[in-house]
Amino acid sequence: MMGMNRNTNPLAASQLSPSFMPGFGFGKRKGASGPKGLKLEHRIGVQAPPETLWTLIADLNAWPEWNPIYSRASGVLSIGAPLELTLALPDLPPRHIEPVVVDWVPHEQLHWRTSVASGLGVAIRYIEIDQVAEHACIVSNGELFQGLLGPAAAKRIQRPLKKGFAAMGEALKAKAEAAWRGRA
Repeated sequence: MMGMNRNTNPLAASQLSPSFMPGFGFGKRKGASGPKGLKLEHRIGVQAPPETLWTLIADLNAWPEWNPIYSRASGVLSIGAPLELTLALPDLPPRHIEPVVVDWVPHEQLHWRTSVASGLGVAIRYIEIDQVAEHACIVSNGELFQGLLGPAAAKRIQRPLKKGFAAMGEALKAKAEAAWRGRA
Protein backbone atom coordinates (compact mmCIF):
# COMPACT_ATOMS: atom_id res chain seq x y z
CA MET A 1 0.00 0.00 0.00
CA MET A 2 1.39 3.34 -1.02
CA GLY A 3 2.42 5.80 1.65
CA MET A 4 2.06 3.23 4.44
CA ASN A 5 5.02 2.92 6.79
CA ARG A 6 5.59 -0.70 7.81
CA ASN A 7 6.66 0.41 11.30
CA THR A 8 3.28 1.95 12.18
CA ASN A 9 1.59 -1.35 12.94
CA PRO A 10 0.36 -0.83 16.53
CA LEU A 11 0.64 -4.54 17.24
CA ALA A 12 4.22 -4.95 16.04
CA ALA A 13 6.21 -7.18 18.35
CA SER A 14 8.71 -4.41 19.08
CA GLN A 15 5.89 -2.30 20.55
CA LEU A 16 4.69 -4.91 23.04
CA SER A 17 6.01 -5.32 26.54
CA PRO A 18 6.55 -8.96 27.57
CA SER A 19 3.62 -11.11 28.64
CA PHE A 20 4.46 -12.77 31.94
CA MET A 21 2.01 -15.68 32.04
CA PRO A 22 -0.21 -17.29 29.41
CA GLY A 23 -3.83 -16.36 29.96
CA PHE A 24 -2.99 -13.06 31.63
CA GLY A 25 -3.34 -9.71 29.88
CA PHE A 26 0.05 -8.22 30.75
CA GLY A 27 1.31 -7.44 27.26
CA LYS A 28 0.32 -3.88 26.54
CA ARG A 29 1.32 -1.56 23.76
CA LYS A 30 3.94 1.01 24.59
CA GLY A 31 2.57 4.49 24.10
CA ALA A 32 -0.97 3.18 23.69
CA SER A 33 -3.77 5.62 24.33
CA GLY A 34 -6.45 4.91 26.92
CA PRO A 35 -6.37 4.64 30.68
CA LYS A 36 -2.94 4.88 32.26
CA GLY A 37 -1.98 2.55 35.08
CA LEU A 38 -1.35 -1.12 35.69
CA LYS A 39 -3.79 -3.70 34.36
CA LEU A 40 -3.81 -7.27 35.65
CA GLU A 41 -6.17 -9.64 33.88
CA HIS A 42 -6.98 -13.31 33.51
CA ARG A 43 -9.06 -14.60 30.58
CA ILE A 44 -10.61 -18.03 30.26
CA GLY A 45 -12.90 -19.80 27.79
CA VAL A 46 -16.15 -21.17 29.18
CA GLN A 47 -18.49 -23.63 27.45
CA ALA A 48 -21.73 -22.02 28.62
CA PRO A 49 -23.88 -19.10 27.42
CA PRO A 50 -23.61 -15.62 28.97
CA GLU A 51 -26.90 -16.08 30.83
CA THR A 52 -25.49 -19.01 32.80
CA LEU A 53 -22.38 -17.06 33.75
CA TRP A 54 -24.37 -13.96 34.65
CA THR A 55 -26.64 -15.93 36.98
CA LEU A 56 -23.55 -16.87 39.02
CA ILE A 57 -21.97 -13.40 38.88
CA ALA A 58 -25.16 -11.51 39.78
CA ASP A 59 -25.87 -13.66 42.86
CA LEU A 60 -23.33 -11.97 45.14
CA ASN A 61 -24.58 -13.75 48.26
CA ALA A 62 -23.67 -17.12 46.68
CA TRP A 63 -20.11 -16.10 45.74
CA PRO A 64 -18.55 -17.75 48.81
CA GLU A 65 -19.94 -21.10 47.59
CA TRP A 66 -17.81 -21.08 44.43
CA ASN A 67 -15.50 -18.04 44.47
CA PRO A 68 -12.13 -18.72 46.12
CA ILE A 69 -11.12 -15.05 46.49
CA TYR A 70 -14.32 -13.62 47.98
CA SER A 71 -15.16 -15.45 51.18
CA ARG A 72 -18.01 -13.01 51.87
CA ALA A 73 -20.02 -10.95 49.38
CA SER A 74 -23.19 -8.91 49.58
CA GLY A 75 -24.79 -5.93 47.94
CA VAL A 76 -27.07 -4.91 45.11
CA LEU A 77 -26.07 -4.54 41.49
CA SER A 78 -26.98 -0.92 40.90
CA ILE A 79 -24.77 1.92 39.72
CA GLY A 80 -23.48 3.80 42.77
CA ALA A 81 -24.44 1.01 45.18
CA PRO A 82 -21.87 -0.17 47.72
CA LEU A 83 -20.79 -3.79 47.92
CA GLU A 84 -19.39 -5.53 50.98
CA LEU A 85 -16.71 -8.06 50.15
CA THR A 86 -14.09 -10.01 52.04
CA LEU A 87 -11.12 -10.39 49.71
CA ALA A 88 -9.03 -13.50 50.41
CA LEU A 89 -6.09 -13.49 48.01
CA PRO A 90 -3.62 -16.40 48.09
CA ASP A 91 -0.73 -15.88 50.55
CA LEU A 92 -2.34 -12.75 52.10
CA PRO A 93 -4.66 -12.28 55.08
CA PRO A 94 -8.34 -11.67 54.19
CA ARG A 95 -9.46 -8.04 54.19
CA HIS A 96 -12.83 -6.33 54.15
CA ILE A 97 -13.45 -3.96 51.24
CA GLU A 98 -16.43 -1.77 50.37
CA PRO A 99 -16.27 -0.98 46.66
CA VAL A 100 -18.92 0.92 44.72
CA VAL A 101 -20.57 -0.42 41.56
CA VAL A 102 -19.61 1.86 38.66
CA ASP A 103 -21.11 -0.14 35.79
CA TRP A 104 -23.02 -3.32 35.11
CA VAL A 105 -24.76 -4.74 32.08
CA PRO A 106 -26.62 -8.03 32.51
CA HIS A 107 -24.96 -10.94 30.69
CA GLU A 108 -21.95 -8.73 29.83
CA GLN A 109 -20.08 -6.99 32.66
CA LEU A 110 -19.73 -5.92 36.26
CA HIS A 111 -17.29 -3.15 37.28
CA TRP A 112 -16.64 -1.79 40.75
CA ARG A 113 -14.28 0.83 42.17
CA THR A 114 -12.17 0.99 45.33
CA SER A 115 -9.62 3.44 46.63
CA VAL A 116 -6.12 2.12 47.19
CA ALA A 117 -3.08 3.50 48.98
CA SER A 118 -5.14 5.67 51.36
CA GLY A 119 -7.06 7.30 48.54
CA LEU A 120 -4.04 8.14 46.38
CA GLY A 121 -4.98 5.47 43.89
CA VAL A 122 -8.04 3.89 42.35
CA ALA A 123 -8.70 0.28 41.45
CA ILE A 124 -11.39 -0.66 38.94
CA ARG A 125 -12.23 -4.35 39.31
CA TYR A 126 -14.09 -6.01 36.48
CA ILE A 127 -15.67 -9.22 35.29
CA GLU A 128 -16.58 -9.16 31.60
CA ILE A 129 -18.27 -11.78 29.44
CA ASP A 130 -17.65 -11.88 25.67
CA GLN A 131 -19.85 -14.33 23.79
CA VAL A 132 -17.86 -16.10 21.05
CA ALA A 133 -20.40 -18.76 20.02
CA GLU A 134 -23.97 -19.68 20.90
CA HIS A 135 -22.89 -21.56 24.03
CA ALA A 136 -19.33 -20.33 24.57
CA CYS A 137 -17.79 -17.23 26.12
CA ILE A 138 -14.50 -15.69 27.13
CA VAL A 139 -14.52 -14.33 30.69
CA SER A 140 -12.11 -11.52 31.51
CA ASN A 141 -11.49 -11.10 35.21
CA GLY A 142 -9.12 -8.36 36.30
CA GLU A 143 -8.32 -5.00 37.79
CA LEU A 144 -6.99 -1.67 36.53
CA PHE A 145 -4.93 0.35 39.02
CA GLN A 146 -4.69 4.10 38.41
CA GLY A 147 -3.72 7.29 40.20
CA LEU A 148 -0.59 8.44 41.95
CA LEU A 149 -0.01 5.29 44.02
CA GLY A 150 -2.43 2.78 42.45
CA PRO A 151 0.10 1.01 40.19
CA ALA A 152 2.74 0.88 42.95
CA ALA A 153 0.22 -0.59 45.40
CA ALA A 154 -0.76 -3.22 42.81
CA LYS A 155 2.84 -4.22 42.11
CA ARG A 156 3.28 -5.11 45.79
CA ILE A 157 0.49 -7.70 45.53
CA GLN A 158 0.78 -8.60 41.85
CA ARG A 159 1.60 -12.28 42.38
CA PRO A 160 -1.34 -12.99 44.77
CA LEU A 161 -3.66 -11.04 42.46
CA LYS A 162 -2.60 -13.12 39.44
CA LYS A 163 -3.08 -16.35 41.40
CA GLY A 164 -6.44 -15.16 42.73
CA PHE A 165 -7.78 -14.07 39.35
CA ALA A 166 -6.76 -17.41 37.84
CA ALA A 167 -8.40 -19.35 40.70
CA MET A 168 -11.59 -17.29 40.38
CA GLY A 169 -11.69 -17.78 36.60
CA GLU A 170 -11.23 -21.54 36.91
CA ALA A 171 -13.90 -21.76 39.64
CA LEU A 172 -16.39 -19.69 37.61
CA LYS A 173 -15.71 -21.85 34.55
CA ALA A 174 -16.25 -25.09 36.49
CA LYS A 175 -19.45 -23.87 38.17
CA ALA A 176 -20.94 -22.41 34.95
CA GLU A 177 -20.11 -25.45 32.82
CA ALA A 178 -21.56 -27.80 35.46
CA ALA A 179 -24.74 -25.70 35.64
CA TRP A 180 -25.02 -25.64 31.84
CA ARG A 181 -24.52 -29.42 31.54
CA GLY A 182 -27.01 -30.03 34.37
CA ARG A 183 -29.87 -28.04 32.89
CA ALA A 184 -32.90 -29.92 31.65
